[in-house]
Amino acid sequence: MPFDFLQDKSILITGGTGSFGQRCVEILLNETQAKRVIIFSRDELKQSQMQMRLSDPNGRLRFFIGDVRDRERLERAFWGVDYVIHAAALKQVPALEYNPFEAVKTNILGTQNVINAAIDQDVRKVMLVSTDKAANPANLYGATKLCAERLVISSNVYAPRDKTRLSVVRYGNVLGSRGSLLRVIEVQRQTGRITLTHEAMTRFWITLTQGVHFVLGSLERMQGGEIFIPKIPSMRVKEFIQLVAPECRLDVVGIRPGEKLHEVLITPEEARRAREFDSFFVILPESEDPWFEAEAYQDGKPAQDGWHFASHTNAEWLDETHLKSLLETI
Repeated sequence: MPFDFLQDKSILITGGTGSFGQRCVEILLNETQAKRVIIFSRDELKQSQMQMRLSDPNGRLRFFIGDVRDRERLERAFWGVDYVIHAAALKQVPALEYNPFEAVKTNILGTQNVINAAIDQDVRKVMLVSTDKAANPANLYGATKLCAERLVISSNVYAPRDKTRLSVVRYGNVLGSRGSLLRVIEVQRQTGRITLTHEAMTRFWITLTQGVHFVLGSLERMQGGEIFIPKIPSMRVKEFIQLVAPECRLDVVGIRPGEKLHEVLITPEEARRAREFDSFFVILPESEDPWFEAEAYQDGKPAQDGWHFASHTNAEWLDETHLKSLLETI
């Protein structure tokens, strides 16, 4: 069985009723022998619906109502937990531009609370789920996620050497998640017209299942302080829409505030510390901390000077066949 490291362990997902959290819980229940799978979120309705939908004959599921803004509640929820996947965040770009203080409270201060609670409760490993919006951010959401990344990476210095370790996973657009382009297309195609912000726009693409498997695999191999990036393909948004809804007319409306033409997963500055493996990249910590064994990544290929991992210069591109095969797995 994959992910044997979770056998008889307790794992908690903040934001566990979100798209990532729900798929993660399904995979943990079906593909691992984790002792406890804990959903931590603030939406009791979604928790109730999730509880009714999921099969849990062995009684492994636990549900905690709480907010990452509440450190005391996190302290209680993290008691006896081995692994934490921190996926809770406010993510809607336009809403966060209009409500900036709320973005800071959840995405930054909430992450600080997760870190402190994990260290105080001797959680073994914490993995932050981040986004390509955090690399060279162009909007408040991306800036808060970049700050959350830096908090997680740097906080390893606060933890005892043989206790809590913290790392980051960063990836691109998720096919089929709530608020994703697919959901927008489903709504707009009923009108026969779909909005496109720019004909040259490109994005990275990954499915929910691929994202969860990558997070769990990275959780197993992490030492603390790394940023893990999967090798995922790119596609022009225009081509994506034309393949998914070929019958619809495209209306070009212009790039929205805070939106990039192309996304970046590894910046040129980060590339100096990046190592390439068959299916992923890892950005090593800037400082040589005593707990970190760099030789664990010595087989990785160093990045070339000036290289960066961007959606428009990606070596791997989605074609129609590959996209359809991905959509069938959603």
